[in-house]
Amino acid sequence: MKTTGAAVLAAILAGGATVFVPRVHAAASCESLAALALPNATITSVQAVAAGGFTAPGGRGAPPAAAGLPAFCRVAATLKPSSDSDIKIEVWLPAAGWNGRFQGVGNGGWTGSINYGALSQALRSGYAAASTDTGHEGGSGQFALGHPEKLVDFGWRAVHEMTVHAKKVVNAFYGSAPQRSYWVGCSSGGKQGLKEAQKFPADYDGIVAGAPANYWTHLVTQSLWVAQATLKDPAATIPREKYAVIHQAALKQCDATDGVRDGVIEDPSRCEFDPKVLLCQAGDGPSCLTAPQVAAAQKIYATVRNPRTRQEIFPGLAIGSETGWAALGGGPRPLSIADDHFKFVVFKNPDWDFRTLDLDKDVELADRIDRDFGLNANDPNLKAFAGRGGKILMYHGWNDQLISPANSINYLKNVESALGGAGKAAGTIRLFMVPGMAHCAGGDGTASFDMVKALEQWVEDRRPPTRIVASRLENEKAVRTRPLCPFPQVARYSGTGSTDDAANFACEALALR
Repeated sequence: MKTTGAAVLAAILAGGATVFVPRVHAAASCESLAALALPNATITSVQAVAAGGFTAPGGRGAPPAAAGLPAFCRVAATLKPSSDSDIKIEVWLPAAGWNGRFQGVGNGGWTGSINYGALSQALRSGYAAASTDTGHEGGSGQFALGHPEKLVDFGWRAVHEMTVHAKKVVNAFYGSAPQRSYWVGCSSGGKQGLKEAQKFPADYDGIVAGAPANYWTHLVTQSLWVAQATLKDPAATIPREKYAVIHQAALKQCDATDGVRDGVIEDPSRCEFDPKVLLCQAGDGPSCLTAPQVAAAQKIYATVRNPRTRQEIFPGLAIGSETGWAALGGGPRPLSIADDHFKFVVFKNPDWDFRTLDLDKDVELADRIDRDFGLNANDPNLKAFAGRGGKILMYHGWNDQLISPANSINYLKNVESALGGAGKAAGTIRLFMVPGMAHCAGGDGTASFDMVKALEQWVEDRRPPTRIVASRLENEKAVRTRPLCPFPQVARYSGTGSTDDAANFACEALALR
């Protein structure tokens, strides 16, 4: 199948967006890509997929995002940059209406699989797109045991190799390289994007990094800290039905601090709430917390610190996140992502017990081991990326139940210091906190927004985002809109008009706490 420049131009103009015309030359047929030679790689399949004809491999149903996809050329390849590498990638190429851009899409957790949902969304927007399984299959970290090269692939190499090879496939198919390249990912996908900016600043022009797991070794430590707080002593386990009790008490204390009582805490960092107010006065009960349960809740909110040096290891979860606490503290086992890291990467012992975690020696060991594999992506030096005009849009839900939102704030502040201050850094990186949103999606807030479009406008039109309108959807209908504001600004109600309309809110800069 071939793409013509006229078809591309017509598709762009029909969309009503900024006209961005790709330089499409003589296009190759989809089938001819099977003969494409790539270094340290083998193209394993090439398929011209008809409109609406995509079926996920292995007999699995396609994700909802893939329903009714336009026609595209689907290329699968295996990359072997090391003797123990086995990196699977897929590159999807619009058969018509290519927007001239390339998009790499991220993964979550240890997940070793192609992200068909994200590929579908990118394809539907006219992108040529690529995804990788990061060099292994499945969602466990067990693959790393005895396979250091595969851990390097997971840490950074698979995404970079995918990006380099995918662009070659794009060039071969369209007869032209992509004019702009973007990365889009959340959680581990957010970490992958930041790693690209830090280590390979020429790979992408713009990066969407949602709720990034970029301080991986300290993040998994905090996850096990919560498990220790709630599971090590059965008396400290907080029954799941009490999460809502704690959440309602937090809302009662802090919901209205932004001038609107709407079931969402706009800025939890300004909320002073102590679960001790729920301490049972006599015995136990469904609407109160025992003393050990109060102590456990306080630890979930608290910054994890090295017990010897008192240095911060990782910030605690934010006030407002309580209904999601089961993920880290609900038991009977800790979060497998964190447990697997210490079992298979740090101690190389599948029988290791999370209850023995030493916040001094074990975390130091984890950091030392990581220097060989590059799982962390917390280097604040983005000077090379900024020098190329690269842009990063970070976002993080305040109610994130897996990764503390304060981690993103910490990284932003470190980048600001490295780039010469907040004013200079704002030309390269901006962070948008999302009140009420859980990990990457969902929650009580306005969790539906278009970061990709905002990033395109920033990179291509030099229009930095000053507010991004987000929606709360119910039955696919927007029932509330609010502006997301670049940190440290927050949305403030004007005092008139509907509190469900973003037009009645302004972004205000408040003094940092």
